[in-house]
This record gives sequence, C-alpha cells and structure tokens, in this order.
Amino acid sequence: MSRRCMIGVPMGDPAGIGPEIVVKSIAEPETYQYGCVVVTGDKKILADACNFSKVNLHINVINDLSQVRDEPNNLNLIQCGELNYSTFKNGKIEGQCGKAAFDYIKKITELAMQGKLDAIATTPINKESLKAGQVNYIGHTEILADLTNSQDPLTMFQVKDLRVFFLTRHVSLVNAIQSLTPERVCDYAVRCNDALIKLGIKNPKMTVAGINPHCGEHGLFGHEDDDILLPGIEMAQQKGINISGPKPADSVFYFAMGGAYDAVLSPYHDQGHIATKMVDFHRTISITNGMPILRTSVDHGTANDIAGKGIANAVSLIEAIRLAALYAPKFKC
Repeated sequence: MSRRCMIGVPMGDPAGIGPEIVVKSIAEPETYQYGCVVVTGDKKILADACNFSKVNLHINVINDLSQVRDEPNNLNLIQCGELNYSTFKNGKIEGQCGKAAFDYIKKITELAMQGKLDAIATTPINKESLKAGQVNYIGHTEILADLTNSQDPLTMFQVKDLRVFFLTRHVSLVNAIQSLTPERVCDYAVRCNDALIKLGIKNPKMTVAGINPHCGEHGLFGHEDDDILLPGIEMAQQKGINISGPKPADSVFYFAMGGAYDAVLSPYHDQGHIATKMVDFHRTISITNGMPILRTSVDHGTANDIAGKGIANAVSLIEAIRLAALYAPKFKC
C-alpha cells in the first residue's frame, strides 16, 4: 500500500487566526480524505485554539515524520521553539510572533526540500510582526524564494477552474504599468506555460487580460495594449506558446472560468485578485510556481481583529490543502 500524500502546514503568526484555522481544518473529515497533514508550530497556542474553537483534537508532538499518526482528529505537530507566553496576546503585533512564523515556514520548507513532504499549504503571516521580529522579508513568496533558492517565483490564483497569473505583484498601479515590456510579457508567458505543464495540464491554452478599457480601442483609451502586450504575446507565439490576446478584462475572466482558457495572465495585482475573489473569496487559493517544491496558500491575512474569538473561517485552508493534494502527484520537479 502506497503512503498517503503528506502535506506540511506551518501554523502562521501565533497571534493571528492561523492556529484557529489549522485546528479547524484538521478536525474536518474532508481534510483527512485529502492526505496526512503535518504542522510546524506551538503546542500551547494550538491547544488554546482547540479550546476557544471548541475543537477536539489529539496533538501528537513528533520529532521525526516516522512518528506521524495518520488518523482522524489527530494533529501531528513538530514543535518549533517556545514563545514568551507572559507577553503573548491574541491579535497583538509582536516581534516574537513574526520570528516564530518564519521559523515554522523554514522548518516545513526544509522537510519539503528533503522530499519528506509532497507539498506545503501555508497560513497567514503578518508583515508588521515580521518587521518587529527583524525578519527582513515582505511576505511568503520572498521567504520561500530565498529558502528554495528560486528566482522570481510565479504566483497563480485558482478558484474553481479559473487560474490567473500576475505580471506584477505589490507595486503601485503606475509603477506596475511602467515596469511592463514586451520581453517581460513573453518571458512570463513561457514560464506560465511551463508551470501549467508542471501542474499536469497538457498543451495549456492561455490569454492575456488587457490593461485599458476595451484593450485601448487601438489607441483611443491608451497605447499600452498595442505597444506592450501585443508584441510580447506575438514573441511568445513565435516560441510555440499557445497564447492569445490581449482580451478585454471585463469579460476574459468569465470566459476563462467557462473553459475557454486554462489560465489568464493579468498585468497587475488587483485586476486578477478582484476577478478571482468575486467568484469565491474563501476558496481563492494562491499557488506558487517556479520552485522545486509545491506550495499552496490561503489568500487572506492574519485577521488580528478576530483572532482568539473562535469565529475564523477555515474554508480557505481546507481548499489550499485540497489543491496541494490534487496537484502533488502531478507536480514535476
């Protein structure tokens, strides 16, 4: 009998909703069907989360994956350090929480890089806590890029059958557009095509969302679509990539979700985020491509305002674990 899919989950910022959604997710019978989950985090914080969330789990502290108990209602935990509980408070920005969140990610990534885990599904971290803990990264993508020695990983969002890649990430809209070149569009088209193949999609069909209303109407509402996107698309086509566009952004995501395209390449951050999150906010999952390991993630923050109240929604983490298990057997290094 082959072993079940092993999925690593770092607990996230201890003061956020990460611990709560971890225990709630593992308590769901649905999650157990997807694979065996191993958590890096803090036993006391997770036990407290079980209490205020009214979740009944056995926390099995392990030192090695050979000690995993693959059973329902069992949380396999690799303990990473100890927090100063005298200063800890749910919802509080604190340097030790940022440092701990980084340590959880580092440990789970090491296990994945060693081939001991099939994928990882990450929970939210807090940029302010990271900074307070002198962890000099903006977020998960930058941390994982460094830990896996990967150059410019690709972010892909998936909700239902809609997949969206992003040409730019966390920069202003003006700077995002100014950073675009035909060469960048072509490069991303090639890399996105490779990423889709790696995830098991044969002969991917992609398109690019326009920047301006109606893709600029040939200069009436801007020239960027004709001068930047179109030449980049044509360059990619010459390399054998099945990509079209640009297509008007007010309709292209709808058609992609209906099966017209395997993925849409979005020129800027909010364009693609809005499109996916309006389909289903909680089930919009981030998948990081271009790394030697498979990583899925919730796409929400630490929600410090509701941390410790037992009301956080765990659907996003359950979905991240589901997609990790779905793509893990297809993922090609």
